[in-house]
Amino acid sequence: MNLENTARGLNAVRSKSPLVHNITNYVVMNNTANALLAIGASPVMAHAIDEVADMVAIASSLVINIGTLSGHWIDSMQVAGKTAVERDIPRILDPVGAGATPLRTETCKTLLKSMKPTVIRGNASEIMALAGSAVTTKGVDSSAESTRAVDAARQLAQATGAVVVISGAIDYITDGERLKEIKLGSPLMAQVTGMGCTATAVIGAFAAVVSDPFEAAWQAMTLMGVAGQRAARQARGTGTMQIAFLDELSTLTAEDILSEKGA
Repeated sequence: MNLENTARGLNAVRSKSPLVHNITNYVVMNNTANALLAIGASPVMAHAIDEVADMVAIASSLVINIGTLSGHWIDSMQVAGKTAVERDIPRILDPVGAGATPLRTETCKTLLKSMKPTVIRGNASEIMALAGSAVTTKGVDSSAESTRAVDAARQLAQATGAVVVISGAIDYITDGERLKEIKLGSPLMAQVTGMGCTATAVIGAFAAVVSDPFEAAWQAMTLMGVAGQRAARQARGTGTMQIAFLDELSTLTAEDILSEKGA
């Protein structure tokens, strides 16, 4: 694992402070905004259909997260996604709960066509559902281990042209040909709401400053793992884990990143 690339990517985010436009869910808005600020990016949460095109027009990347769906939000996502395609800025899709309900699955399929995502990040169940695999879901939580979704992720990447990221005990990143895995982080991360959504937003920041989407996704997920691993060593439980994680994101140095172990 070349952790030096992650350190360079983080420095690029901090120096360029990209504007990351998020259309995300009510549950995680605060978490993801704080995480983006912690790494030096500039977050904006704008979902009104009357302004999303204008916001995308000044943004460095677009993150769409379908966690708390409603009809008017879906319309805004479509407009924002199409505008981002026209501007050719990175587009990150988080298919929260894909496969759990027809609305979620069909919305994701529509977004795959309209926003042509640069990166798709989800848990194993979500990725398998988007790839058309038979899978049962557990609300917005995965019912499958990340290792089970690798073949589905490759197929999805080849079908969409997107880099696909599977979050789990082991994270996987593929563009349909290349495949990397990351064994970093802590089991405590899965017990803090919004960690996956935060990862998606962080990918949006890295994709804005790193030209190769595969490399950007890998660097972002490595950063998440390093920060989570370091935070877990300080945390007393899930509450302090959340605080320690943000502290790590905001204070990590290149030396801190290079000192962590994982492959």
